[in-house]
Amino acid sequence: MPNIHSVLVRPQVTEKSAYQSSKLGQYVFIVADDATRTMVKDAVETIFDVSVEKVNILNAPAKRGRRARSRRLLVRRPAFRKAIVTLAEGSKPLEIFEGVQ
Repeated sequence: MPNIHSVLVRPQVTEKSAYQSSKLGQYVFIVADDATRTMVKDAVETIFDVSVEKVNILNAPAKRGRRARSRRLLVRRPAFRKAIVTLAEGSKPLEIFEGVQ
């Protein structure tokens, strides 16, 4: 079982996640492959000192890219696991998403 600091790999900052964090109170993290909902909830509550209402986890599939000239399959991005964390009403926003608009 991994420790709390190895559950969250990194935050995912995209246009969609910026909208979710500012309007809906949801934050998106890339998590470890063996992380469960309760492990993600405990990690976010411990590290950021907030209360978590709900955690949704999804597995993003691997994708293959194509090379422009020869059209051969060249790049394969690995699959990853993503967690969408919804904070409870009245919780303070997370600091790592503060500068994202």
